[in-house]
Amino acid sequence: KNINDSLGHAVGDHLLKAVASRLTRCLRHTDMVARLGGDEFMILLKGLTEERDALTVGVKVLDSLRPPFKIQEHQLHVASSIGIAIFPKHGQDVDTLLKNADIAMNRAKDLGRNTCQVFSPEMSTLAMTRLDLENDLRRALERDELLLHFQPQYTMDDKVITGVEALLRWQHPDRGLLLPGDFIATAEETGLIVPIGKWAIREACEQSRRWRKAGMPPLRMAVNLSAKQFQQQDLPDVVTGIIHETAIDPAYLELEITESILMQNLETTVDQLIRLM
Repeated sequence: KNINDSLGHAVGDHLLKAVASRLTRCLRHTDMVARLGGDEFMILLKGLTEERDALTVGVKVLDSLRPPFKIQEHQLHVASSIGIAIFPKHGQDVDTLLKNADIAMNRAKDLGRNTCQVFSPEMSTLAMTRLDLENDLRRALERDELLLHFQPQYTMDDKVITGVEALLRWQHPDRGLLLPGDFIATAEETGLIVPIGKWAIREACEQSRRWRKAGMPPLRMAVNLSAKQFQQQDLPDVVTGIIHETAIDPAYLELEITESILMQNLETTVDQLIRLM
């Protein structure tokens, strides 16, 4: 997606063909490789029944994809994650095998990519837990289960509070108070981080307004932006609208982004920063 968005679909298509070529060179003439869609490929290894044999091929595939790809004038690197399911141990039919291989692939992604994982029943349980968490998270906004905690920021010399940082929390009805590490990754993967992030900005600004109305001195309110949230074209309009709705002084609203966000598609990033200013 990053390559399609930054360099165009033609470059992305050439990269997919180059990846397919390397995959094919890793296999025997009796094996099959096919593109399922997007950037996902399936490899069918005939006659293998041992996990270690499939893992050997998986490692060979990973090694083949590590060197950069020369596409037109660009040098491109890809990360790959491989999930393995073996007949009949992990499924008696095609659909089950594909589902379990996909679960194993997602586990490989969770472990940092560029690795192979063989399916296990525990992974299926983990996938169901993740699905439950996703469904609960979709309802969290509707049920007012999200909340912000505010961490004070002091000056070093006289210990005066000059600002606060808004920290997202989720009061889950069954699991109690959840920290961002428990659910932000799921929010990012599902796109829920965008409406959640919008809620967090509005709630932080509302709290800032309430403090000012209560007679407190103005404090800088810092709110973190996720990568997906920052990439939204309407982000400047969303922020402007919230500032007008809550009638806060924009000088006291601080939007925080990570260095990695700054380096993604630099031209677009600079344009977004200019619009936010």
